[in-house]
Amino acid sequence: MDYDRLVNTVADVGYLLIANGAEISRAEESMRRIFAAYGAERSEVFAIPTFLSISVSTPAGRPVTALRRILSRRVDMTRVDLANSLCRRVCRTTPDFSAVSRELRRISARRPFPFPVQVAGFAVVAFGFTLFYGGSYADAAVALLCGAVAKLVCRLLERLRTNLFFVNVAASFVAAAIALSFAQFFAQLSYDKIIIGALMNLVPGIAITDFMRDIIAGDLIAGLLRLAESVLVAGAIAIGAGIALTAVRMLWGV
Repeated sequence: MDYDRLVNTVADVGYLLIANGAEISRAEESMRRIFAAYGAERSEVFAIPTFLSISVSTPAGRPVTALRRILSRRVDMTRVDLANSLCRRVCRTTPDFSAVSRELRRISARRPFPFPVQVAGFAVVAFGFTLFYGGSYADAAVALLCGAVAKLVCRLLERLRTNLFFVNVAASFVAAAIALSFAQFFAQLSYDKIIIGALMNLVPGIAITDFMRDIIAGDLIAGLLRLAESVLVAGAIAIGAGIALTAVRMLWGV
Protein backbone atom coordinates (compact mmCIF):
# COMPACT_ATOMS: atom_id res chain seq x y z
CA MET A 1 0.00 0.00 0.00
CA ASP A 2 1.34 3.43 -0.98
CA TYR A 3 0.19 5.37 2.07
CA ASP A 4 1.48 8.69 0.76
CA ARG A 5 -0.72 8.43 -2.35
CA LEU A 6 -3.63 7.19 -0.25
CA VAL A 7 -3.45 10.17 2.08
CA ASN A 8 -3.09 12.68 -0.74
CA THR A 9 -5.97 11.13 -2.68
CA VAL A 10 -8.25 11.18 0.34
CA ALA A 11 -7.24 14.79 1.05
CA ASP A 12 -8.17 15.72 -2.52
CA VAL A 13 -11.60 14.11 -2.06
CA GLY A 14 -12.20 16.00 1.18
CA TYR A 15 -11.02 19.26 -0.35
CA LEU A 16 -13.40 18.84 -3.29
CA LEU A 17 -16.34 18.19 -0.98
CA ILE A 18 -15.72 21.06 1.44
CA ALA A 19 -14.73 23.60 -1.22
CA ASN A 20 -18.07 23.05 -2.98
CA GLY A 21 -20.36 23.37 0.01
CA ALA A 22 -20.65 19.90 1.60
CA GLU A 23 -21.25 19.81 5.34
CA ILE A 24 -18.20 18.95 7.43
CA SER A 25 -19.62 15.78 8.95
CA ARG A 26 -20.33 14.33 5.48
CA ALA A 27 -16.83 15.16 4.25
CA GLU A 28 -15.15 13.65 7.32
CA GLU A 29 -17.25 10.48 7.13
CA SER A 30 -16.49 10.08 3.43
CA MET A 31 -12.74 10.31 4.07
CA ARG A 32 -12.88 7.83 6.94
CA ARG A 33 -14.81 5.34 4.81
CA ILE A 34 -12.23 5.56 2.02
CA PHE A 35 -9.42 4.91 4.49
CA ALA A 36 -11.30 1.89 5.85
CA ALA A 37 -11.97 0.58 2.33
CA TYR A 38 -8.22 0.50 1.61
CA GLY A 39 -7.46 -1.18 4.93
CA ALA A 40 -6.13 1.87 6.79
CA GLU A 41 -8.05 1.56 10.03
CA ARG A 42 -5.86 3.87 12.11
CA SER A 43 -6.81 7.22 10.59
CA GLU A 44 -7.63 10.67 11.92
CA VAL A 45 -9.58 13.34 10.07
CA PHE A 46 -10.16 16.94 11.15
CA ALA A 47 -11.88 19.48 8.95
CA ILE A 48 -13.31 22.97 9.23
CA PRO A 49 -14.61 25.12 6.36
CA THR A 50 -11.17 26.63 5.72
CA PHE A 51 -8.77 23.84 6.70
CA LEU A 52 -8.35 20.09 6.34
CA SER A 53 -5.95 17.81 8.20
CA ILE A 54 -5.79 14.03 7.81
CA SER A 55 -3.35 11.45 9.10
CA VAL A 56 -2.96 7.70 8.87
CA SER A 57 -0.55 5.28 10.51
CA THR A 58 1.23 2.60 8.47
CA PRO A 59 1.53 -0.96 9.82
CA ALA A 60 5.05 -0.01 10.93
CA GLY A 61 3.64 2.85 13.00
CA ARG A 62 4.87 5.66 10.72
CA PRO A 63 2.38 8.56 10.56
CA VAL A 64 1.55 9.98 7.14
CA THR A 65 -0.15 13.39 7.20
CA ALA A 66 -1.62 15.77 4.64
CA LEU A 67 -2.84 19.33 5.17
CA ARG A 68 -5.03 21.40 2.88
CA ARG A 69 -5.78 25.11 3.17
CA ILE A 70 -9.21 25.81 1.64
CA LEU A 71 -8.86 29.38 0.40
CA SER A 72 -11.95 29.66 -1.79
CA ARG A 73 -15.34 28.03 -1.39
CA ARG A 74 -18.51 28.03 -3.43
CA VAL A 75 -21.80 26.18 -3.45
CA ASP A 76 -21.97 23.62 -6.25
CA MET A 77 -24.29 20.78 -5.28
CA THR A 78 -23.68 18.99 -8.57
CA ARG A 79 -19.99 18.65 -7.76
CA VAL A 80 -20.85 17.52 -4.24
CA ASP A 81 -23.21 14.89 -5.65
CA LEU A 82 -20.58 13.65 -8.10
CA ALA A 83 -17.96 13.54 -5.35
CA ASN A 84 -20.31 11.58 -3.10
CA SER A 85 -20.97 9.10 -5.91
CA LEU A 86 -17.22 8.77 -6.43
CA CYS A 87 -16.71 8.08 -2.70
CA ARG A 88 -19.29 5.30 -2.74
CA ARG A 89 -17.73 3.81 -5.87
CA VAL A 90 -14.24 3.96 -4.36
CA CYS A 91 -15.41 2.27 -1.15
CA ARG A 92 -17.11 -0.45 -3.16
CA THR A 93 -14.38 -1.21 -5.75
CA THR A 94 -11.13 0.30 -4.30
CA PRO A 95 -9.74 1.34 -7.70
CA ASP A 96 -6.18 2.46 -8.39
CA PHE A 97 -5.32 5.88 -7.00
CA SER A 98 -4.51 7.24 -10.46
CA ALA A 99 -8.07 6.42 -11.59
CA VAL A 100 -9.50 8.23 -8.55
CA SER A 101 -7.29 11.25 -9.26
CA ARG A 102 -8.45 11.37 -12.88
CA GLU A 103 -12.08 11.32 -11.78
CA LEU A 104 -11.42 14.07 -9.23
CA ARG A 105 -9.84 16.24 -11.92
CA ARG A 106 -12.83 15.62 -14.17
CA ILE A 107 -15.26 16.69 -11.44
CA SER A 108 -13.16 19.74 -10.56
CA ALA A 109 -13.00 20.77 -14.22
CA ARG A 110 -16.77 20.61 -14.58
CA ARG A 111 -17.92 24.03 -15.67
CA PRO A 112 -20.80 25.73 -13.85
CA PHE A 113 -23.91 26.90 -15.63
CA PRO A 114 -23.21 29.53 -18.32
CA PHE A 115 -23.18 33.06 -16.96
CA PRO A 116 -26.35 34.14 -18.82
CA VAL A 117 -28.18 31.24 -17.16
CA GLN A 118 -26.90 32.38 -13.75
CA VAL A 119 -28.11 35.92 -14.43
CA ALA A 120 -31.51 34.57 -15.46
CA GLY A 121 -31.59 32.46 -12.29
CA PHE A 122 -30.97 35.50 -10.08
CA ALA A 123 -33.66 37.41 -11.94
CA VAL A 124 -36.25 34.63 -11.66
CA VAL A 125 -35.53 34.14 -7.94
CA ALA A 126 -36.02 37.85 -7.32
CA PHE A 127 -39.23 37.82 -9.35
CA GLY A 128 -40.64 34.82 -7.51
CA PHE A 129 -39.78 35.96 -3.98
CA THR A 130 -41.23 39.41 -4.60
CA LEU A 131 -44.55 37.81 -5.51
CA PHE A 132 -44.22 35.42 -2.56
CA TYR A 133 -43.88 38.31 -0.11
CA GLY A 134 -46.98 40.04 -1.44
CA GLY A 135 -45.61 42.26 -4.18
CA SER A 136 -47.48 43.04 -7.37
CA TYR A 137 -46.43 41.95 -10.83
CA ALA A 138 -45.05 45.44 -11.39
CA ASP A 139 -42.94 45.04 -8.25
CA ALA A 140 -41.79 41.64 -9.46
CA ALA A 141 -40.79 43.06 -12.84
CA VAL A 142 -38.54 45.63 -11.16
CA ALA A 143 -37.15 42.92 -8.88
CA LEU A 144 -36.34 40.90 -12.00
CA LEU A 145 -34.06 43.73 -13.12
CA CYS A 146 -32.59 44.15 -9.64
CA GLY A 147 -31.70 40.47 -9.40
CA ALA A 148 -30.03 40.43 -12.82
CA VAL A 149 -27.96 43.54 -12.08
CA ALA A 150 -26.98 42.18 -8.66
CA LYS A 151 -25.52 39.08 -10.35
CA LEU A 152 -23.62 41.24 -12.82
CA VAL A 153 -22.12 43.21 -9.93
CA CYS A 154 -21.15 39.99 -8.15
CA ARG A 155 -19.46 38.64 -11.26
CA LEU A 156 -17.52 41.85 -11.86
CA LEU A 157 -16.23 42.06 -8.29
CA GLU A 158 -15.38 38.35 -8.16
CA ARG A 159 -13.24 38.79 -11.25
CA LEU A 160 -11.44 41.60 -9.44
CA ARG A 161 -10.89 39.17 -6.52
CA THR A 162 -12.83 41.35 -4.13
CA ASN A 163 -13.54 40.08 -0.63
CA LEU A 164 -16.91 38.31 -0.33
CA PHE A 165 -18.07 40.78 2.32
CA PHE A 166 -17.68 43.75 -0.02
CA VAL A 167 -19.20 41.80 -2.91
CA ASN A 168 -22.39 41.40 -0.88
CA VAL A 169 -22.32 45.04 0.23
CA ALA A 170 -22.02 46.25 -3.36
CA ALA A 171 -24.62 43.85 -4.78
CA SER A 172 -27.21 44.67 -2.10
CA PHE A 173 -26.53 48.39 -2.50
CA VAL A 174 -27.06 48.31 -6.26
CA ALA A 175 -30.21 46.18 -6.00
CA ALA A 176 -31.72 48.44 -3.34
CA ALA A 177 -30.72 51.59 -5.21
CA ILE A 178 -32.47 50.41 -8.39
CA ALA A 179 -35.62 49.52 -6.45
CA LEU A 180 -35.69 52.89 -4.68
CA SER A 181 -35.06 54.78 -7.92
CA PHE A 182 -38.03 53.12 -9.61
CA ALA A 183 -40.18 53.77 -6.55
CA GLN A 184 -39.42 57.49 -6.76
CA PHE A 185 -40.95 57.69 -10.24
CA PHE A 186 -43.71 55.10 -9.82
CA ALA A 187 -45.50 55.66 -6.54
CA GLN A 188 -47.53 52.45 -6.81
CA LEU A 189 -44.41 50.31 -6.42
CA SER A 190 -43.61 48.75 -3.04
CA TYR A 191 -39.86 49.19 -2.83
CA ASP A 192 -39.61 47.16 0.36
CA LYS A 193 -40.97 44.04 -1.30
CA ILE A 194 -38.77 44.60 -4.35
CA ILE A 195 -35.67 44.88 -2.18
CA ILE A 196 -36.56 41.80 -0.14
CA GLY A 197 -37.18 39.75 -3.27
CA ALA A 198 -33.92 40.84 -4.91
CA LEU A 199 -31.80 40.31 -1.81
CA MET A 200 -33.04 36.77 -1.28
CA ASN A 201 -30.44 35.78 -3.89
CA LEU A 202 -27.69 36.83 -1.47
CA VAL A 203 -29.06 35.28 1.71
CA PRO A 204 -26.66 32.46 2.83
CA GLY A 205 -29.34 29.81 3.18
CA ILE A 206 -27.04 26.80 2.67
CA ALA A 207 -24.47 28.18 5.12
CA ILE A 208 -27.19 28.67 7.75
CA THR A 209 -28.46 25.12 7.22
CA ASP A 210 -24.93 23.67 7.30
CA PHE A 211 -23.96 25.40 10.54
CA MET A 212 -27.03 23.97 12.27
CA ARG A 213 -26.31 20.49 10.92
CA ASP A 214 -22.63 20.72 11.90
CA ILE A 215 -23.46 21.75 15.46
CA ILE A 216 -26.08 19.01 15.79
CA ALA A 217 -23.52 16.50 14.46
CA GLY A 218 -21.02 17.62 17.11
CA ASP A 219 -18.68 19.63 14.86
CA LEU A 220 -18.85 22.70 17.07
CA ILE A 221 -15.86 24.57 15.61
CA ALA A 222 -17.04 24.10 12.03
CA GLY A 223 -20.59 25.07 13.00
CA LEU A 224 -19.49 28.23 14.77
CA LEU A 225 -17.31 29.23 11.83
CA ARG A 226 -20.23 28.82 9.44
CA LEU A 227 -22.42 30.77 11.86
CA ALA A 228 -19.90 33.63 11.85
CA GLU A 229 -19.79 33.50 8.06
CA SER A 230 -23.60 33.66 7.87
CA VAL A 231 -23.73 36.62 10.25
CA LEU A 232 -21.08 38.49 8.24
CA VAL A 233 -22.94 37.91 4.96
CA ALA A 234 -26.23 39.01 6.53
CA GLY A 235 -24.49 42.09 7.93
CA ALA A 236 -23.02 42.91 4.51
CA ILE A 237 -26.47 42.67 2.91
CA ALA A 238 -27.95 44.95 5.58
CA ILE A 239 -25.12 47.48 5.22
CA GLY A 240 -25.46 47.68 1.44
CA ALA A 241 -29.24 48.11 1.53
CA GLY A 242 -28.96 50.56 4.43
CA ILE A 243 -26.49 52.77 2.55
CA ALA A 244 -28.86 52.86 -0.44
CA LEU A 245 -31.84 53.80 1.75
CA THR A 246 -29.85 56.53 3.51
CA ALA A 247 -28.49 57.92 0.25
CA VAL A 248 -31.97 58.13 -1.32
CA ARG A 249 -33.37 59.90 1.74
CA MET A 250 -30.53 62.42 1.64
CA LEU A 251 -30.88 63.04 -2.11
CA TRP A 252 -34.67 63.18 -2.40
CA GLY A 253 -35.63 63.99 1.16
CA VAL A 254 -37.90 60.97 1.67
